[in-house]
Amino acid sequence: MLKSTTTCWGAIAKFFHWTVALGIIGMLTVGWYMTDLPNSRDKLDIYLLHKSTGLTLLVLIAFRLLWRSLDLTPKLPPLTPQWQRLAARASHAMLYVLMLVMPLSGWAYNSASNTPLRWFGVFRVPALLGPDRELKDFLGDLHEVSAIALAVVLSVHVLAALKHHLIDRDATLKRMLPWGK
Repeated sequence: MLKSTTTCWGAIAKFFHWTVALGIIGMLTVGWYMTDLPNSRDKLDIYLLHKSTGLTLLVLIAFRLLWRSLDLTPKLPPLTPQWQRLAARASHAMLYVLMLVMPLSGWAYNSASNTPLRWFGVFRVPALLGPDRELKDFLGDLHEVSAIALAVVLSVHVLAALKHHLIDRDATLKRMLPWGK
C-alpha cells in the first residue's frame, strides 16, 4: 500500500524515511571524516560530493515533509504513556527542524564563503546570500552544532524504536520497516 493507514506507514512514507535516514547517517559520517583530511584534490572532491548530496537530501526532506502533511500518521499503541507521546512529538519535531537546518546552514555557509556551488557538476546552484565573513563563521558553527544535535536526536530516535521493539514488544518499529506491515 502506498499511503499510510492508522496502523501502518505506507510505502511512500517508508521510502522517504529510510532514504533520508541513510542519507543523513552517510552525510554525518562523511562530514566528520572530511574535516580532518589534509588539503588535497581528494578532499575537495569529497566536499563537492558532500555539498551536492546535502542539496539532494534537502529536496528529499522537503518532499518528505510535504508527503507527511498529506498522509495519515499511524496511531501510537493504545497503552503508550502520555509522556512518551509528548516525547515522540517533540523528538520528531526536532528531527524535522534539524533535517532542514543542516542542509540550509551548509548552503548558506557556502554562499557566505563566496564559493561557487554546482550540483554534481551539472548546474550552478544560486547563492542564498552574499559574501559575509562574520556570517560565514556563524553558519559554519551552526552547521557543526546542528550535526551534533542531529546525531544525538537521531540516536535517541533509534533507541526509542528499539525499546518499543525489544522491551514493549509492540509494532512501533515493525510498521516502519520496509518489509513490515
